[in-house]
Amino acid sequence: MDTATWYRGFGELEARGESAIYEEWALGVADDPTLIALIDELPLQKRQPNLIFACARLLGAPEADYPSLRGWLLQHWSEVELEALARSTQTNEARRCASLLPALALVPGPLALLEVGASAGLCLFPDRYSYSYDGGAAIDPPVGPSTVLLECATTGNMPRPTEVPDVVWRAGIDLRPLDVEDADDTRWLETLVWPEQHERRARLRASIRIAATDPPRVVRGDASQLASLAAEAPDGATLVVITSAVLVYLPFAERMRFVDVVRALDTRWISLEGVRGLPTVRAALPDDGGSDGRFVLALDEVPLAFTGAHGQSLDWIATP
Repeated sequence: MDTATWYRGFGELEARGESAIYEEWALGVADDPTLIALIDELPLQKRQPNLIFACARLLGAPEADYPSLRGWLLQHWSEVELEALARSTQTNEARRCASLLPALALVPGPLALLEVGASAGLCLFPDRYSYSYDGGAAIDPPVGPSTVLLECATTGNMPRPTEVPDVVWRAGIDLRPLDVEDADDTRWLETLVWPEQHERRARLRASIRIAATDPPRVVRGDASQLASLAAEAPDGATLVVITSAVLVYLPFAERMRFVDVVRALDTRWISLEGVRGLPTVRAALPDDGGSDGRFVLALDEVPLAFTGAHGQSLDWIATP
């Protein structure tokens, strides 16, 4: 996919209805050969719309119309380029746990969670949040209602979770772990939230406060360390590997090597990835869905549902 097509797809499929500013910016860049040429000088994985826009906002780009952004980028491109090379898109949306919970409910507990691409580890706490599906009664942690309520709209015959999972161990791996107690790291997490999404930003801050009371262990490294970290999971717990919006950032050959590593482990695997993230999952999808920028929830490479990118919706497709 060329860069212009990438940005146009981001604007039309991902940002539309979620961020008017990002939609306008992405479509503007897609039709701007000058900026496309600058972005194309970056390594492929650093050309992502999310990354470029977040770096620009971090450095002070105005959250205004596209001409304002364009002028700012042309003036400050060298700074944005350096920032993009130093950072990664590490969106840590706790609401994705609302998508993960129905899959976690299908795995016998107690659970040991190991997330690859964990960022600050906010998705390692599905047992600390409250949930509501379709406005129904809340599913709360045993200690009572959480300060974070994750709401999700559903369709299809989803088996409704009745309780949060029993998590006895949790750990993560990330190329550049973010620290929930570090001001610069939390500012980057907030900047990764799209401009108009004030509710997401408030939820992020509340999730960070929960994680900061018991900071998760997130190891610096890549997927090659998966097996060694998995070996630390306690006996008697079901190991669950979680990948959430991470495989798209791995080149295809590296992605397939990662798949081989996971398959060799004694683990269950819950993936929440784009339609093109896993060939086995994509091949098992119905022909009439999944082309609109949604993610696919899968358990052990078997698709269960289409989901909103940020956990806001879940369309169950698996048969009972």
